[in-house]
Amino acid sequence: MSNSPGSVELGLPALPARPYPPQVHDRLAADARELIARYPVVRSALLPLLHLVQAEEGYVSATGIRFCAEQLELTTAEVSAVATFYTMYRRRPAGTYHVGVCTNTLCAVLGGDQIFAELKQHLGIENNETTEDGEVSIEHIECNAACDYAPVVMVNWEFFDNQTPESARQLVDQLREGREVRPTRGARLCSFKETARMLAGFPDERDGAVDESGAGGAPSLAGLRLARGEALPGTSGTKVVSPRHEGTDA
Repeated sequence: MSNSPGSVELGLPALPARPYPPQVHDRLAADARELIARYPVVRSALLPLLHLVQAEEGYVSATGIRFCAEQLELTTAEVSAVATFYTMYRRRPAGTYHVGVCTNTLCAVLGGDQIFAELKQHLGIENNETTEDGEVSIEHIECNAACDYAPVVMVNWEFFDNQTPESARQLVDQLREGREVRPTRGARLCSFKETARMLAGFPDERDGAVDESGAGGAPSLAGLRLARGEALPGTSGTKVVSPRHEGTDA
């Protein structure tokens, strides 16, 4: 694909691709066999295998697509069609920390668009690019499924809630400095490649990490509490809505 002015960048990997080095191939093939064995139909393991190769290189490369195709007896075109459909599979190397800024409706109007614009300027990169030191990549996300904590930023798919441009800039600076950063909710951070391996279906082997995952917070449960006729914390105790069974024989 030409990179001349006016050319279109499709993000498709160049084919044919080189294979992985023998030691890497053998290690990944063993992992692939474990994943494939979980599915009654072999090709159903494609999504986990794409995460597996992304865990190896930080993105889905042409070599990774070739590997998946060989393991599942698919064509590289079939694998590419899936890899380029889902945005969680990257076509360029991610940073150690991949920062996703929600720019969907609620997050956007509450400051997500400004956060994304200021982070790009602060880091000196554009959407889907990575800083020169390889530490941080950035991407605008259509929805992080956390509207009750808007605006939301995610780092390697862990939540950082109620962000501002200032807090987001501080967050990426701390990541680049190698300082420990804790998500608002969920387990402590690991690298993008480590996260991709978990998404492939392998366990988080860090001590205590699973217990840190937590549960729904107060904003997430507010609607449920209102539906039950409970008073929300900090209110006068007046019910906003009555329980559904009130006034019925239920």
